[in-house]
Amino acid sequence: MTRLLLGFVAAACLMAAQTASSATANELNAYANETLKKLYDDSPAARELSAQARAVLVFPRVWKGGIGIGAEGGEGVLRIGGKSVDYYRLAGGSFGLQLGLQRKSVVIMFMEPAALKKFRDSEGWKAGVDGSVAIASLGAGAALDTNTGQKPIIGFVTSNKGLMYNLSLEGSKITRVKK
Repeated sequence: MTRLLLGFVAAACLMAAQTASSATANELNAYANETLKKLYDDSPAARELSAQARAVLVFPRVWKGGIGIGAEGGEGVLRIGGKSVDYYRLAGGSFGLQLGLQRKSVVIMFMEPAALKKFRDSEGWKAGVDGSVAIASLGAGAALDTNTGQKPIIGFVTSNKGLMYNLSLEGSKITRVKK
């Protein structure tokens, strides 16, 4: 019975992740604008970093859920110089101590040209394998940790809604899609 329940939950999570990633290019750009506005309102340091970034990858709606076995997914847009240049799908799976369902937004800033080139040249980029993403933690006054601000790839996870806590992007695969 437990295996059946775990299988059902994993399948439901995968279907939810797939359904959550069906936005048109116009919808995705509008959601990305909302996500960036909220991030910049919450953290002036993030706004400053984005001005220095070579590119900003925005996943406005990433769904993650599971009971023991988990899945996550969503779609995003890569912006260079404020212009949308490519669209991507984020997908991942995990196994371990987890329970719940969550929606979050993920913003990844490529600070160095080499990191951006490696990302764009890949057939499927995996966080933690093809590039390490330093997850930004904001201190008092929304100030960014100095060490994190010097990394080649910086990630922000915002708008956590739901009953699961996980700020890691490790193991998430990001693949370019046509819109």
